[in-house]
Amino acid sequence: MTQGRPLTQQGLQLTEDEASGDRRTTVGSAPAPGTRRPGGRTARTRAAVRDAVLAGLTEHGYPGLTVEYVAEHSGVHKTTLYRRWKDIEGLVADALDLAGEDEWTPPDTGSLEGDLRALAREVVASFADPAVAASGSAMIAAGFQSERAAAALRGYYTERFARCEAIVERAVLRGELPAPPEAVPGPPADTRAHTGSDTAASGTIDAGALVRSVSAPLFLRLFITREPVGAAHADQAAAATLAAARAGAFTLDSAAGSTQGS
Repeated sequence: MTQGRPLTQQGLQLTEDEASGDRRTTVGSAPAPGTRRPGGRTARTRAAVRDAVLAGLTEHGYPGLTVEYVAEHSGVHKTTLYRRWKDIEGLVADALDLAGEDEWTPPDTGSLEGDLRALAREVVASFADPAVAASGSAMIAAGFQSERAAAALRGYYTERFARCEAIVERAVLRGELPAPPEAVPGPPADTRAHTGSDTAASGTIDAGALVRSVSAPLFLRLFITREPVGAAHADQAAAATLAAARAGAFTLDSAAGSTQGS
C-alpha cells in the first residue's frame, strides 16, 4: 500500500505492482509507511489479511471471496481468521476499518478554489488506472451486498469527509466564505480529531455537504452511469461547488435550525 492516496481510495487500493503481479503476502510483510497502525506481529497480520481481502474482492467480487482464499494469500491460517474475524463480513469490515487508519490530509493550496479543484482531481486520479482502482471499486461494490460492509463503508467515508471539512474552516478564516456573526475566528481544528459536529469557524455552513458535493458528480459518473472521468470533469465539479458555496447553498438557515432545536 502506498502513502498519500486520496479521499476516495486511500487504503482501499492495491498498488499497481500488487494489482498487476503476485498478490500473495505474508504476515512478515512490512506495513506501509505513513500508516497509523500499532506495531508488532498483530499489525502485520492485520495488514496482510487486509491486502488479501482487497485482492480477493478484486479477483472474485464479494460473492466469490472465501476465507480459504484469504488464508492462502495472507499466510494466516483459516482457523485464526475464523477466530478473530468470524466470517467474510468481518474480514471485509475490518479491511475498511484499517483503511481509515492512515495519515491522509486534504489539499491545502491556500485558497478554497484551489483546494476544491485539487480534491476533485485526487478523486479522478484514484480511478485513472483501472488495475489500481479495481480493488477500491470492489470494496465499494461489497457495500451493496453486505450490510456490515455497508456500515463500515459509511464509517470510512464519514471520517474521510470530516477531515475535508478543514478546507471549509480555512476558507472561512481567510474570508472566502462568510462567517456567522456569532462565530469567533480561531485556528483550524485538527483534521484528525474533527468529527463534523463541532465546527467553530465554519459556523452555519454545512461543511460536510460542501465537500461531499465535490465528489458527488464524479461518483455518479464512475458508479451509476459508468462514464469516464477526467481532469475537466474534476474542475467542473469543483467550480460548481465553489459557485454554490458563494451563493450560500451550503449555509444552513438559522431560523430553521432554531425551530428544529426548540
